[in-house]
Amino acid sequence: MEKALGEFLSLFFMAIAVGMDAFSVSLGLGMQMIRLKRIAIIGIVIGMFHFLLPFLGIVLGTLISARIGEWTMLTGGLILFGIGAHMVFSAFNHKAVKVIQTTGFGLILFALSVSIDSFSVGLSLGLSNVKTVLTLILFGATSMMLTWAGMIIGRKVHGFLGAYSEILGGSILCGLGLYIIF
Repeated sequence: MEKALGEFLSLFFMAIAVGMDAFSVSLGLGMQMIRLKRIAIIGIVIGMFHFLLPFLGIVLGTLISARIGEWTMLTGGLILFGIGAHMVFSAFNHKAVKVIQTTGFGLILFALSVSIDSFSVGLSLGLSNVKTVLTLILFGATSMMLTWAGMIIGRKVHGFLGAYSEILGGSILCGLGLYIIF
């Protein structure tokens, strides 16, 4: 029971870390005063991408795991640490952000851009034989709720937390990567 709770908490914190990209971008997007109906649709689409991409990563990671055997835990931990470090360092990149299109193909590109790191996380989780259904539900639901929260807060706060949330998410992934390695 204690091991299952520990695994659930690890996956939950990982889901939060992966969803922080969506949260931080949604803060800025929320400042565009998008209607609540559009906010709901954007959150659902991002949640679906955070479900689909880790699934593809887990499938590929499981296939790779069968080939590289005992190195899977180390490889998975290094990948998580690398993704987290990239998130932390990219938070300090202050390039101008283009206005994001929130309909049609623009919405799909937006959802893909904030969800692509979940593929890599899924890949590393596939290497460590994680509970797939639980992981996918947590990743999808958490990122959807973080997107909604980011957009709603963005309407109120106008961008105060943007970079800090990405640093937090990256730090969580780095910590989980180190936990798996050691």
